[in-house]
Amino acid sequence: MAAAEQTAYKLVVVGGGGVGKSALTIQFIQSYFVTDYDPTIEDSYRKQCVIDARVGNLDILDTAGQEEFSAMREQYMRSGEGFLLVFSVADKLSFNEIHNFHRQILRVKDRDEFPMILVGNKCDLEAPTRCVTMSEAKAMAKEFNVPYIETSAMLKVNVDQAFYDLVRKIREFQKYAEPQNTESPGGSKKPCCTVL
Repeated sequence: MAAAEQTAYKLVVVGGGGVGKSALTIQFIQSYFVTDYDPTIEDSYRKQCVIDARVGNLDILDTAGQEEFSAMREQYMRSGEGFLLVFSVADKLSFNEIHNFHRQILRVKDRDEFPMILVGNKCDLEAPTRCVTMSEAKAMAKEFNVPYIETSAMLKVNVDQAFYDLVRKIREFQKYAEPQNTESPGGSKKPCCTVL
């Protein structure tokens, strides 16, 4: 059997302040739930995972959600290969803010689509605390043409799955974004078209 392919992936966790971006990231990296809210400016983490029998080194950037740090966004958006768009199901404003993050990522990347996952965090909260419905979130995901997943950093529900699904989206994107190899096994180039 051939050696497992190993690749690095730059994942960026974005969303409004207080939605649980750091809690999700730390739960994924350290299997620990952070109870104290300490607004992040920018933290980076690294984790090696095996996803679908392929080794991946995940470089995860946990970003500031507060508006006063918005000037830093374009810098990390340029280097990111995939984005977790995180909102809290208990915070309608954080849900509405996702439109701005999505639009800015596509503008910075100069693309119509890019690897992203919409993440509704704090799914352990029930009504009346919960104010974003599953159908609203799925409608946004459909509008953005991205998958939607609900997570709970506190209960560790779908935390690993969210990060793994994003890596799968990046792999799929890279596979189709790469130029096709036009050389045959013998080394000569295959003709792209034939003129008769």
